[in-house]
Amino acid sequence: MSGGEYRYVWRIAFRNFINSFKPRQIRGNKIGKDYIGNEYFEIPADPSRGKRNPARWYDPAKGLDFQDPIPAEWEAWLRMRRKEPPTEEEIAKNVAIAQLKKENAAKIEQNRLADGGSLPAPSDKGPDSYPKYKDYHVGDIQDEHRNKH
Repeated sequence: MSGGEYRYVWRIAFRNFINSFKPRQIRGNKIGKDYIGNEYFEIPADPSRGKRNPARWYDPAKGLDFQDPIPAEWEAWLRMRRKEPPTEEEIAKNVAIAQLKKENAAKIEQNRLADGGSLPAPSDKGPDSYPKYKDYHVGDIQDEHRNKH
């Protein structure tokens, strides 16, 4: 055992150590783009290498941050709640439904104001705001017993 087969282990370990400081280029498949401008990527799962789930991420649109909201369909895809990314038709349908809901809410608000409606009054707070029942007596139980004797 002259150490011939072990001679290159240190060289490989040193090379791997140096390479660990170099930034890795992560290249994923571009899956799609939303109406905000965010781009979505995925590296597919590879069970042969022990990677059971795909890696998914997005790059925010120019001028936006990761703190800004993203569409619900894409968020579900990113968090693995759905396997397939949303289709253009699905997104267009959901945007149309949201727009219809906004229009309907504006119409209801307009009708409410036209009928002389006002904003709901703030609810009262304190002991008088609770419901009163016949069989429920307010007060200290010990006081009631003292008064009876």
